[in-house]
Amino acid sequence: MADPKEPGGPDDPNVDWGLGGGSNETGDSAAAAPAAERILNQDEIDSLLGFDVGDGGDQNKTGIRAIVNSALVSYERLPMLEIVFDRLVRLMTTSLRNFTSDNVEVSLDSITSIRFGDYLNSIPLPAILSVFRAEELDNYGLFTVDSNLIYSIVDVLLGGRRGTAAMRIEGRPYTTIERTLVQRMIEVILADMVQAFEPLAPISFTLDRLETNPRFAAIARPANAAILVKLRIDMEDRGGRIELMLPYATLEPIRKLLLQQFMGEKFGRDSIWENHLATELWSTRVEIDAILDEQKLPLNRVMNLEIGQTIMLNAGPDSPIELRCGGVPLLTGRMGRMGSSVAVRIEGIAKRNDSKAY
Repeated sequence: MADPKEPGGPDDPNVDWGLGGGSNETGDSAAAAPAAERILNQDEIDSLLGFDVGDGGDQNKTGIRAIVNSALVSYERLPMLEIVFDRLVRLMTTSLRNFTSDNVEVSLDSITSIRFGDYLNSIPLPAILSVFRAEELDNYGLFTVDSNLIYSIVDVLLGGRRGTAAMRIEGRPYTTIERTLVQRMIEVILADMVQAFEPLAPISFTLDRLETNPRFAAIARPANAAILVKLRIDMEDRGGRIELMLPYATLEPIRKLLLQQFMGEKFGRDSIWENHLATELWSTRVEIDAILDEQKLPLNRVMNLEIGQTIMLNAGPDSPIELRCGGVPLLTGRMGRMGSSVAVRIEGIAKRNDSKAY
């Protein structure tokens, strides 16, 4: 039996056991070295970077991609935003039916957070990008109309036959007629957005310009976070997708309103409590002062007034009297008598300066 410490034995430190057996040739040792390195396959690389093909959505991202996108604000922190867009879908369904005189179905596909630069790079061309301005918010938003919807709208508005797919002509820019029809559709949608945001805040949306190159539609910095709303418009066998992009900077002025919880169709208003409060206000008793005359006196004279002294008023029996409540002028009238009581007959509404603080 061989000694374990003999040359070539199991305990010989000069023997390379990387391949499961000893090797006494230099070439065999060189071939064994690369096999010891761990090489990742494509699935492991995708998992590390967070680009798994089978995840089926943007939720639960992992890897480096999750670290990069960790600074994005999730739209779920704005509960009222989804309610506004649901209201927008209902309004668009009605308005686009009237606009196209066709059976239109609008559906909300998804609401996600994305970086503005990533979205511009992912827009499938050709497409029409509509830049609109939110007047009260002093910022901009973006509508992207894909090619399928553009040709479908043109086909419907110009009397295309039902049951036939819209004809697509690739490799040419959009004509003036196509741009004009898409612009009219965008104006209809912007009017619906005004109504969708109305219960939350009065905002006016106006169309600024139409672009076909994403570089000319840069309304925010590439690294800025934004809300992406994907809408699907179906007109029987025709239709397409329209995407609404709202930077978080645009929504910042109404962020507190978007944070409130949804309390019903009236956005938190309670009609029962409002009616009760209005009824109680109408039955509330208030104190009204009848002012006969006013004079300005020096402070030393007022401090030296004594019992028995007389102050002459510049008012006669027929002088007008002003009625005030809490220092606010309300009514004017004339002094009179009813029985044993002094009374005032109302003659009109008092003029007051609203800029004056009482």
